[in-house]
This record gives sequence, structure tokens and C-alpha cells, in this order.
Amino acid sequence: MKDSPDRAAHEHVDLSTLMSETEWARLQAMTEEEIDQNALADPDNPPLTDEQLSRMRRVPNPREIREQMGLTQRAFAKQFQIALGTLRDWEQGARRPDSAAKAYLRVIQENPHAVLEALDQTSRIGHHGGSQGPARAEPTVPARSV
Repeated sequence: MKDSPDRAAHEHVDLSTLMSETEWARLQAMTEEEIDQNALADPDNPPLTDEQLSRMRRVPNPREIREQMGLTQRAFAKQFQIALGTLRDWEQGARRPDSAAKAYLRVIQENPHAVLEALDQTSRIGHHGGSQGPARAEPTVPARSV
């Protein structure tokens, strides 16, 4: 049976078996300048250009987003209709959000009220486009600190 990528990522690797004591001593004696020079000279891992860096997007941090909103895991999961176990896995690093979840988290971070309004509207629309009853009270989201 093949191990999953998540499992392989969490296995412990004994780094001392990869290099001899002499090689470790040489590595530990290197200055920051020597480390930088070696990194720049590595043909398999060239440094990113300013243009490449500017195109990169930061992966949204679910815990940071939730904490900025002042919500518990349970409240955040319920309000944004995310399975509590999924949110916990994301926050603990057991799993990473897929591309759709990353986009959803970015939208939550930028405009949580719009997300909550859209989710509330979706829950009230019936099969024929009619309302399923009286409007619910708007969920509250603490103001985001800048």
C-alpha cells in the first residue's frame, strides 16, 4: 500500500545520516555570506526574480483569519459553512486548503460580511426561487483590525 503525501510529509527524517560529521562541521562553520553565495550558485534552485516574487500570492492562514475576526473554531466553521474537522486540519497543518478553499478563505478575509450575506441568501432560496420564510438575523462578524 502506498503512503499518502500527507503521511510522507510528517515522517521523521534523521538528517545526521545524510552527511558525515566532517560535512556537518563544515556546514555549521559557514558564514551567512558563504551560505548566500552557495545558495545563489545552486543551478537546481535559482533565486526568484523581483518579477517572480511580485506574482506570488501568500497562502491564506485560516487560523490568522479566524483569530482576526475574534471567532472560535466552532463559530467560524458554522458561520462560513466549513466542516469543523476540516478547519482543524487546516489550522494544525494536517491538511492544506485546496485552490478553491484558498480562494474562499481570501474572500472571507477581505469581505466576511458579503460571504455571510451570500450564504444567508442561499439558505433562504427555495427550489422555485422563493423565500423559505422570514429573514434571519444577520450574522455578526467583528470588525477587522487594520
